[in-house]
Amino acid sequence: MLHKIIEIAKEAGEIIREGFQTNFEIEYKGSVTNLVTEIDKKSERHIIDFVRKEFPSHSIIAEESGNDFRSSEYAWFIDPLDGTTNFAHGLPIFSVSIGVRKNDETIFGVVYDIMQNKMYAAEFGSGSYMNEKKLAVNSTDKIEEALLVTGFPYDIARNPDNTIERFVAFLKKARAVRRLGSAAIDFCYVASGVFAGFWEAKLSPWDYVAGDLIVREAGGIVTDFDGKNLTPNSVQILASNGILHKQMLEIIQGTR
Repeated sequence: MLHKIIEIAKEAGEIIREGFQTNFEIEYKGSVTNLVTEIDKKSERHIIDFVRKEFPSHSIIAEESGNDFRSSEYAWFIDPLDGTTNFAHGLPIFSVSIGVRKNDETIFGVVYDIMQNKMYAAEFGSGSYMNEKKLAVNSTDKIEEALLVTGFPYDIARNPDNTIERFVAFLKKARAVRRLGSAAIDFCYVASGVFAGFWEAKLSPWDYVAGDLIVREAGGIVTDFDGKNLTPNSVQILASNGILHKQMLEIIQGTR
């Protein structure tokens, strides 16, 4: 099943790669900062058609199409193009993210970093890999030496949950903070040891179900801002190498 998920992620990635920097249509989901392109929809339709053919009883939770709940114990969480704003502006940092849960446990997570042709994949209990290379989080143990990454919600102008103050607090504590524009890739860079930690508020389950498993299978920790394990209803996410998790939680909770 993991092999099939990887293959469909590659196929969706090819659709996106072929559409990159072409004349595609753009729509807005409530505000001019929240974009969706015809390529997002084309990628998502391709993945959903595959699931409906191969696993017709499985539920689907997808960013653009919404929820299609079935009686199965399996559910697919699909972000067909994570990093749409980057894609729309010609910035080559975006991905396909697919996570599969069985009952209350994520069992497969796949993130395809399209323009770098890096396939990140994890199966519950079997580790995380990037193009067959086993991943492990880094061992940074001081926040002052940590390279961190974050993302901002589309309504950042309203500063929900003190997002700006939290960003400033981390800027003052960490070695540096980056903002790539694809939460799925952020998780994978934590899993591969590039970043020591990633936090973001107001994420949706299709943003993090796959990445959550990839980080945990690489030896990291993922919780909400209260230090609790994630559920599909979580919106505030902290992923780290585990060593810095407590320090990062303290900074987050100090700005709430």
